[in-house]
This record gives sequence, structure tokens and C-alpha cells, in this order.
Amino acid sequence: MAKTPGRSDLPAAPNPASPQDIRNVVLVGPGGAGKTALFEALVAARVPGQRAGGTDHVRTTRLTVASFESGGLTVNLLDTPGYPDFVGDLRAGLRAADAAVFVVSGADDVDRPVSLLWRECAAVGMPRAVVVTHLDQPRADFATTVDTCRRTFGDVRATHWPVIADGAVRDVVGLLTGETSAEHEDARAALIESVIEESEDVTLLDRYLEGETIDTESLLADLRTAIAQGTFFPVVPVSPTTGAGVDELLRLVEQAFPDPTRHPLPAVTTPAGGAVTGVACDPSQPLVAEVVRTTTDPYIGRLSLVRVFSGTLRVDEPVHVSGHLGDFVGHEVAGHPSHDDDERVGPLASPFLDGHRPRGTAIAGDIALVSKLTRAETSDTLSSCDRPAVVAPWLLPEPQLPVAIRAATKSDEDKLAGALARLVAEDVTMRMEHSSETEQVVLWTMGQAHVDDLIEQLADRYGVTVTAEPYRTALRETFVRRCSVQGRHVKQSGGHGQYAVCSLEIEPLPRGAGFEFVDKVVGGAVPRQFIPSVEKGARHQLEKGLLTGHPVVDVRVTLTDGKAHSVDSSDVAFQTAAALALKEAANASTMALLEPIDRVDITIADEYLGAVMSDLRGRRGQVLGTEPADTMNDGVLTEGGWTVVHAEVPQAELSRYPIDLRSVSHGTGSFVREPARHDLLPADKAKDLLGRAAP
Repeated sequence: MAKTPGRSDLPAAPNPASPQDIRNVVLVGPGGAGKTALFEALVAARVPGQRAGGTDHVRTTRLTVASFESGGLTVNLLDTPGYPDFVGDLRAGLRAADAAVFVVSGADDVDRPVSLLWRECAAVGMPRAVVVTHLDQPRADFATTVDTCRRTFGDVRATHWPVIADGAVRDVVGLLTGETSAEHEDARAALIESVIEESEDVTLLDRYLEGETIDTESLLADLRTAIAQGTFFPVVPVSPTTGAGVDELLRLVEQAFPDPTRHPLPAVTTPAGGAVTGVACDPSQPLVAEVVRTTTDPYIGRLSLVRVFSGTLRVDEPVHVSGHLGDFVGHEVAGHPSHDDDERVGPLASPFLDGHRPRGTAIAGDIALVSKLTRAETSDTLSSCDRPAVVAPWLLPEPQLPVAIRAATKSDEDKLAGALARLVAEDVTMRMEHSSETEQVVLWTMGQAHVDDLIEQLADRYGVTVTAEPYRTALRETFVRRCSVQGRHVKQSGGHGQYAVCSLEIEPLPRGAGFEFVDKVVGGAVPRQFIPSVEKGARHQLEKGLLTGHPVVDVRVTLTDGKAHSVDSSDVAFQTAAALALKEAANASTMALLEPIDRVDITIADEYLGAVMSDLRGRRGQVLGTEPADTMNDGVLTEGGWTVVHAEVPQAELSRYPIDLRSVSHGTGSFVREPARHDLLPADKAKDLLGRAAP
């Protein structure tokens, strides 16, 4: 995203004449595979004066975009984070792009977490090329990496081969177009056979088996078609350090990757859910665009990264802004309330790393930065004012790691609410809540790295210093045995006094029954007009709690007797008497604490099932059952070898579970949860809170 108002040393913004002149490409891969180094090398190869970075790169935590010209085309290149905590930006990048470059390290294993990233791409039907980096490292082996990728990913074949000398990749050889040697013959033959299998010419395979030499141009045409359709995945060795393979990869992007007209559009409806006609990747059609990322620039304010799916986005043109994220996820999303507004488009720019270039329009298929869209948030839709539309948002992960924060100083506290509101609006993978029970501000996040990044943003962007503190679960109190008590509120200080006496019988109810009030007064001992006062006083005190300040639930309060005074009794007096009676009844022998229990569904690779089950037992979890997984990781399809574990776990034991599950499952596990019920807190854990061991 842009960080400054502009850079005078950059060439003019690309100005594609049609969607066919655009290639939207996203870099995907695990952390440490070299995506950022590759991103910089690709940009430097086509932008005069732009230099690639050094060998040390800071971990990417946000979607980064660079638009540049390559081979007469406009390439919008997106770099995504590889760390799981930032999967939201990965999915935003997949939404904005039409094809992916999947980066793997030739010195590392293609393990389960890597295969999950591959499936993220497969889930959205993304054509892909595989780039193998780090081939200059001692353990690297290109042929082995290609074989592993083929076993893991499917129809993967090397289209180029590295030339390694003095421990570095000096060049790459095209297996179809270059001067190959005997060492390349097996790989070349395997590539040709794969291309022929993908060919739409059904006679080609028979001709090849009969010994006919198939001309290279025919093979290349079939190869490019298969790549664009996402049925074949080429493997290219690239060294960002030496530049070997960079030009070959860019030519592959130019010649084989699909243009935006060939990539399916997301589902589009009216704000009311009706059908929308005429939406197509055509600049002349009605406008439909989506905000895939928002941030705040210190110089020019809010910046929205927008992918245009249909029509043309123009500076100063009124557009309709629709945000209905809650309708798709099934609940209201903090920072993203449903809204429909009209707003004028601010200045447009072509994104480029730490700068941007002004432009007047963005046609269908293109990606642009829009300044000062004050009503548009991430995942919102921009459309024509006379034809409002809503684009179905990409699949959003649910944040599961809670962290409580507090402002370091009074000055920080004054600025914290506004800063958090902006972060929540920008980051759809973050949720904020303010718990009135625990009096904590809680951020729900994707993991510890996400937490650290948010705290850093608060400090750097908004000058707000916060500290993290232990997250507290909201407990409940309940009665565990029947008891009878009297509440007496008698005061006389001249004039009207206060007089109320009520006798209450308190008994526990089954879990989830809530509160029940029963009137058994006979003979008018408590006048009828004051019986609602007794109930009101009891309810109010139970909501405040009796021993630990947590609400009291699952209890029946029965009014059995009482006394009143013809002058001094009042509504307030009987409310107070009821509260005093409940306080009198509350002690460690009559009450216990209830803790919230969550229903948890954990999707895990089969090889880590035993470790996960053992870990659940250590968390006081109760396993309800297991079943083979049809889908995993928020809907990304599996191919067998995965299990869903259904369990109930105390909420307090899940406060660090996203981190611990990632460790136990070697990065493959995911889970969702929902509140199930409250149950008794074990005596040893309740002891400190209640004063002695609960019964």
C-alpha cells in the first residue's frame, strides 16, 4: 500500500486500454520461502531505477502491491504474507488477483502447512505457477523439490531447469525452448507428455506415441492454454539474488497467465439480495468494484485498494457504497455495520510499493488506489448510484485468540477508542469487544504475531501505547443448596422512615433455567403493590452478583412471608430488603461458580490426532466424537487424511488455544467454537474466589 503522496522518480502510471492488457498476479507461499525477495526482483526487472532489496527481508504482514508495465501489458503484482496469522491479507490478495505464483524453498520440505496454502489457491480456482527459490543453499535439490511438489500438488512439471555454478543459480534452461542436454532429457520428455495430455487435440497423443515429432510452437500453445485454465502448473527455478529465471517467469506471466476476462467474477446481487444483470469484465458495463484493503496514509488520509470487476471507476464520479458483511457471515461484524451510502470518488492512483502515480480512471479488471473514501471499508462494494450492487465477500477467517489490552496512560486512554475503531474497520480478521463484566477491552485476533502487529500499529500510527494483560472469562454464580433467609431493612431518622421485611426461600434450578420468582405470601403480610418490588430488588442484586461480582443464574427465589408498615414501607425499602436477604444467604457453602463451556470443532491432519486428543484432556475437555473431514480451514477442500474432533472445553482453557494448537499440530490444525453452556467450576479453581473449597 502507498506510504507517501508520490515519487517523482517513478514512470507514469500504466494505462491499459482493455482488460486483455492486464495481468493480476499474487505471490503466495510460506514464510521464509523468499516471496518478498522475488517480488522486489520482478519489479526491479521492469521498472528502471528500481533496485531489489538485500538478502535480509522483514516478515511481510500486509498485502503489498506494485503496478508496472511488462511486455506491453500492465502487471499488478501483489505480495501476500506467508504467516498464518495474516491469512486475511492472503485471501484479500487472492480476491484481487487472477493467477498466482506459488513460491516454495528448494531447501525446505513441502509440508502440510505448505499444502494448505496450495489449497487456499485451489479453493478459489486460481491458475498457478510454482517458483522454486533458495537453490543456492547446501540442502537444495531442484529435481527432488519438483517431485515432491508433484506428489503434493498434482499436475506439476518443470518447464525450466536451473544452471548452478559455484553454489549459485547462474541461468535457467527452457525445457521446450532452450538448448537442453542429456541431463534434461527425462524432465523434457515428462513435460512433453504432460502437455500432450492437456492438449485439446485428441490426435496429438497417438501421433506422439507413433514417434512423430511435435513442433515446439504447438506444444507451447497447449502449455499456455493449460496454465491459463489452471489444469497444469509449471515449475520455474528463480534466484532473486542473481536474477536467473526472473525474465523467464515474467514472460510466463505475460504469455500464459489469464487476463481478467477469463477469471470468474464473484457473486453479485442487489443490496436486497436480488439478481443483477449486465455485470461483466467490460469497461462499458455498469460499475462493480470491491475494496480489498484499507489503510491510513499519514499524508493523504484513508486509502482504499480497489479491484474493479465491471465498468470503469472515474475520479470525482458519484458511486454507491454498499457494506453488508454481516449478512454473509451470519452476524453483525464490529466495525462493519450494514450500510448503503452515496459518495464521490476521490483521487485515483496506481499503487507502487512506497509511492503511487495519479491516474484518472480504472477500467474493469484493473486494481487502483482510491483516496478519501470515507464511507467505504474493507469488503465493501462500489457500484453505480442508479444500479446498487453487493459483491459476496471472500471467505473470512474467524479470529479465535483473545487478548485484553489497557492504555498505558490517561493520554493513551483518550486516543485508544478512535485508534481501535480504525483498526477494526481496516482489518476484517480482527474483532473488538468491551466486556462490562470483566471490564476489559478484548481484541480477538488470529494469533500472537497478529497481536504484536496490532500493538505496533497502535504505537506507530496512532501514538497509543497499550499493554496486554491476562484475558478473563466471564463466570457466573449459582446456588447449590436450598436455604431460607430474611431480609430486614428498618431505618428511622425523623419524618418518613424505611421499613421492609421479607422472608425468601432460595433453591437451585437446572443449568440454563435462568431466574424464577415465585410469590407464596398469604394473608397480605406483604402488600400486593410491594411484591414486584421484592422481585425487582432480587433481580438487580443477582445481576450484580453476591460473592465475586459475577451474575447469579439458575435460581428460584420464593417470597414466603414479610412485614410492612403503613407509613414507612416503600418500593425502595422492599427492593433493599430483598437484596439484603440474598446477601445473607450467600456464602461458600451455599454457592458455587459456573464457568462457560465452548463447543469446539477441530480439524486436524490424521498424524497429529493423538497429540490433539491428549492436549484436550489436559484442558479438561470432553471429546464428543470424531469424523472424517470434508472441508477444513474455513472451507478449503481436503483430499483425505484429515479428521474433525468435536469436543466441549472450558472457555478459560482456550484463551491460548490458537497458539497451542498450531504447535501441537505443526501448523496444520484449525478450529471453530461457539458457546455451549455454563458448568460448575472445579473446587480447586473456585477455592480462591469463594474463600474456601466449593462443595
